Amino acid sequence: MTRKIALVSSVVGLSLLTAACNAGSGGGAGSSSASGSGSGASGPSGESVTIGLVAEPASLDFTKNDGAAIPQVELGNIYETLVKQDQSGKIVPGLAEKWTVSPDRKTYTFDLRPDVTFTGGQKLTADDVVWSINQVKSAWTIAIKAKMDPVSKAEKVGDNQVRVTLSQPSNSWLFNMTTRVGAIFSRTAADQLATKPVGTGPYAFSTWRRGDSIVLTRNEDYWGKKPYFKTVTLKYFKDPTALNNALRSKTINVIGTVQAPESLGQFPTSQYQVIEGTTNGEVVLSMNSSRAPFNDKRVRQAVRYGINHRALLDTCWAGRGQLIGSMVPPTDPWYEDLTKVTPYDQAKAKQLLQQAGKTGTTVRLRLPSLPYAQSCGPVVKSMLEQVGFKVQTDTLEFPAAWLTTVFTNSDYDLSMVSHVEPRDLPTVFGDPDYYTHFSNPQMAGLLKAADTGTPQQETASMKKAARLIADDAGADFLFLLPNLIVADKNITGLPKNAITEGFDLTTLGRS
Repeated sequence: MTRKIALVSSVVGLSLLTAACNAGSGGGAGSSSASGSGSGASGPSGESVTIGLVAEPASLDFTKNDGAAIPQVELGNIYETLVKQDQSGKIVPGLAEKWTVSPDRKTYTFDLRPDVTFTGGQKLTADDVVWSINQVKSAWTIAIKAKMDPVSKAEKVGDNQVRVTLSQPSNSWLFNMTTRVGAIFSRTAADQLATKPVGTGPYAFSTWRRGDSIVLTRNEDYWGKKPYFKTVTLKYFKDPTALNNALRSKTINVIGTVQAPESLGQFPTSQYQVIEGTTNGEVVLSMNSSRAPFNDKRVRQAVRYGINHRALLDTCWAGRGQLIGSMVPPTDPWYEDLTKVTPYDQAKAKQLLQQAGKTGTTVRLRLPSLPYAQSCGPVVKSMLEQVGFKVQTDTLEFPAAWLTTVFTNSDYDLSMVSHVEPRDLPTVFGDPDYYTHFSNPQMAGLLKAADTGTPQQETASMKKAARLIADDAGADFLFLLPNLIVADKNITGLPKNAITEGFDLTTLGRS
């Protein structure tokens, strides 16, 4: 079963996320073309900008490949959705200029903008929208395709109108249409999603120099407001020091995902700007609940009690970020501070481990080759050993080795990764087959009640679901990654918060 993970990379504008993380697979026609690296630093105003990121995607097809790095590049830039989120999280018009919802909350009618074309030249019609929705249900292979399950029928009403009928009311469905699940594709370019994506967005895919950079060019026929920069180069770095040096040497203009917060002192405010906000990137210390010792709740609770989260954040991420306690960021309506459910208590952790008969048990902590994991992993190891675990660590190259070993094959005891997809609690903890293997009979009922009830019932049920995960120690939540960006002083339009999956390039400019 193919599953999905959203990691840390959607940042800047992002996808969040901020951070760094991720992947898919796949190839690249045009991948031998020059990247234009460094052009952002030297080009004239309005010409180009270069953004430094981490975790290059391995494919450009997010219908069949997991990972946040793909929608980070494409969503909102190349591909657009019927509806989208603004910086406050409000759902606003996208390719649909307006929509209506039936009184029973089961029928959505979207009026499409009449003047939209794909970068390939063909006009966007209702047929493309219906086809794209049906493709999620029939052709997508990653787990998030389930977000389209509420749809019983999508149909063309006219050339510029689409009607979508749900099998039952769903509070989450319209929101999910702002994510990659809602991307609208060109039917005639569906055979080259992995290498030459074609969308309706403000940017068109240009070239991909594998292992180095992806270049996007401004869509001069875009239906909406054209972005400031004609060319955007997304340049990838595996090493935080190299990323920092690239900005200092003017090879890049923006560090989209700061991977060494302790190094911010290298960037004086006279020359650079620092943006700090929030993301959806929960850094999850996953525990494989499908096998010993973590199939025992007491052992999982021992992990949560045994970690001093404030000290960990201060030590490995320079105190940047927020402690949360469960799988909900503060930008979601059902957020509660659940850090006190299992507060730091070494004595309690030792007691639980002893009660379970697991004192001295050896566990393997498998870390992705991502800066936050490499920095925080040793701190987690030390804290768990202080309460009675024996911890062995190893590093898996991200994304390929980690996704295969941990995410797909569940060959791990403990692991650490940032999940950045918006409102992904149901994805990560609602399916016992997902790599966390969390299983509690109450969860399915809570998630169903949240999705089908009134907005008030949704909030109440999601709060209960988040608390259930904390009470049952389904995982530990080390901290929420900050949206941390450093850029040249004259770059404008950088987002404070990274709450969507795409890095919004359209807001960027130069003063």
